[in-house]
Amino acid sequence: MKKILGVVLALVVLGVAGVALYVTLSKPAQRPASTETVEITPARVQRGEYLAKHVAACFACHAKPDWTRYAGPPQGPPGAGGDCLQGKGIPGAICSANITPDKETGLGDWTDGEILRAMREGVDRDGKALFPLMPYEEYSRMSDEDAKAIVAYLRSMPAVSYEAPQTHLDFPVGHFIKQVPKPLSGPVAEPDRSDPVRYGDYLTNIGACKFCHSPVDQKHQLIPGKLFSGGHMLFGQWGLVRSANLTSHETGLGNRSKAEFIGLFRAFSDPATAPKVQDGHNTGMPWWAYSGMSDEDLGAIYDYLRSLPPVENRVEKWPPPEPEKKEGT
Repeated sequence: MKKILGVVLALVVLGVAGVALYVTLSKPAQRPASTETVEITPARVQRGEYLAKHVAACFACHAKPDWTRYAGPPQGPPGAGGDCLQGKGIPGAICSANITPDKETGLGDWTDGEILRAMREGVDRDGKALFPLMPYEEYSRMSDEDAKAIVAYLRSMPAVSYEAPQTHLDFPVGHFIKQVPKPLSGPVAEPDRSDPVRYGDYLTNIGACKFCHSPVDQKHQLIPGKLFSGGHMLFGQWGLVRSANLTSHETGLGNRSKAEFIGLFRAFSDPATAPKVQDGHNTGMPWWAYSGMSDEDLGAIYDYLRSLPPVENRVEKWPPPEPEKKEGT
């Protein structure tokens, strides 16, 4: 009997070791980066600048923010990398990269295909999974042309030499995120701008609005039937904040008009006027970035949000701090 138990135990240990080795050595799902070269035209650079600055809000992460001021307007060179996100609930230190065209510390030596793959499929030039704080799952819906426009703009930016800190993830999160990246299955068509609701849906995806403004379960998965109803607790250098309810329920946008909705963003059109924050009532919502969206695009987002079912969820934006746990409790 002891021999049998010993054999069974040995097989279990070998099995566990085999699984651990597989997880450690496995790579995320991926396809080779395309060999295409993005043609840089004035129209593409202009569109890419608009998307990067005001829709995809790239510099909300890839620039040093000033968290002493509301919404953390950037205070460092755009694209050179921002803070590392760490602390409560963060599995390690998640650091944003230098995405300027510097050859040594940025994307200068990356091919256009490698940048496109990282942006929309979630693997870096070495085939390693990017942490999904980079919203590549949302960017996977970005059209091929819009993605190329962003690449064209990034190539046109001034190169900044800055060695951004490396991301370090706690075990076993570093292995679990390998399951997140998914290769695109084919071309992604341009959005239909003639249909405001469909175009608004497109913009909320590439603007990464849904995840922040929807409640999630214990596994950080979106809860069906409650999309855009807010209440998602978000933690970062800004502190703790709950996202707003964006549905048409009275606990959300209610009866706000389209003009009033657009006006919410226009109030932040000058980052230099962002007020100082004294009591920790700050937000990670990059108002200063989204404020530069066109009336047409903000209006399309409004039309899309209005098309969603109203969900009752009264959100307390800044929850009181959790009481400190006493030793032994």
